[in-house]
Amino acid sequence: MQLSAAGLELLKQSEGFRSHSYNDVNGFPTIGYGHRLLDHESFPDGLTEPQAAGMLATDVRCAEQAVARLVKVPLTQGQFDALVDFCFNLGAGRLASSTLLKALNGGRYAHAAEQLLHWDIAGGEENAGLKARREAEFALWHSRMAA
Repeated sequence: MQLSAAGLELLKQSEGFRSHSYNDVNGFPTIGYGHRLLDHESFPDGLTEPQAAGMLATDVRCAEQAVARLVKVPLTQGQFDALVDFCFNLGAGRLASSTLLKALNGGRYAHAAEQLLHWDIAGGEENAGLKARREAEFALWHSRMAA
């Protein structure tokens, strides 16, 4: 399965594009569409949107692979897209250790969807941007897109 156009749009809208590096809400150096900078990466002159889109495609593939590896039950396209966005934003480790994944792999889809909404904390407090993102993932999860 691959991230749909609707899933990619949510991800791009949630992350926004920034041509120069910045620290995200948790203080991680980031650039482009939410690409977390690795120690060996440096963009002193910034990057273009096409460069950021290329980085995003690579990062999305990693999130897609993580979801495919971790989820053991069938998913609709909307569920897959919501989980890829979640994984892109928070990382495969957070998904792997989550109650969300445990519920999902136990076949408790509705409970798993509700768990998405609990991941809106940054810096110890509720974050409006994360709250909106989780609500959008929740809506995508319940969308009627074909698998």
